[in-house]
Amino acid sequence: MQGEILFISDLHLDSAYPDIKQQFLQFIQKDARGSDALYILGDLFEVWLGDDDDNPDHQIIIQQIKELVDQGTPVYIQHGNRDFLLGKQFELHSGARLLPDPQLIDIYGQQALIMHGDLLCTDDTEYQQFRKMVRDPDWQAQTLQLSLEKRKQLAKSIRSQSQQKIKLKADDIMDVNQQAVEQTMSDYTCELLIHGHTHRPAIHKLNVNQVPATRIVLGDWYDQGSVLRCNKQGYKLEELKRHQHLG
Repeated sequence: MQGEILFISDLHLDSAYPDIKQQFLQFIQKDARGSDALYILGDLFEVWLGDDDDNPDHQIIIQQIKELVDQGTPVYIQHGNRDFLLGKQFELHSGARLLPDPQLIDIYGQQALIMHGDLLCTDDTEYQQFRKMVRDPDWQAQTLQLSLEKRKQLAKSIRSQSQQKIKLKADDIMDVNQQAVEQTMSDYTCELLIHGHTHRPAIHKLNVNQVPATRIVLGDWYDQGSVLRCNKQGYKLEELKRHQHLG
């Protein structure tokens, strides 16, 4: 739809979940086509092993994003905690542009801060240490020198360890820290923050430096799609119901 900017996050696209892939392809072809821009705020993929990733399902996704871009809808993507190895070749083949995290953008005249959201979960100190390690350029360069097969094994090991640790953590530890939210919005002098990561879709009203502000959390795509639609009149956070025939 003309005059609309779309935001999605946490699709976690994976060959094990073909229904999510089909829903995303349908979203690309119907919802995103003709929109002013599509922003994907991290974790487009469940895992990205490097730009030499040979997963055929991933190649289909890249091709569809490229077609969307070629038809006039710019696509912007931020790294998530699952696909932090997205790089220059991915940009070239998909036509999408990788953005820093966080990033200030303009939404029809309103400044908004977009981010994956994991930086705000400061109570989870163990995770923040892990994030710092895997975002380090030297660590990434060394990892990408490994064979694709060894990277697959590494990703499997990291995922297994993460799942075990999550079971032992309280839910509030894995959510955002309110002070971190307010400090981040203050640092960027913005009154609108959009992020994903926590899988807790909601619109939160708050005050930052005694000024009314809004934090919008995008949902994940495990059970249904989640999309934020923004136009000149305002915004709407929607669930995209998964159709029976998908998957």
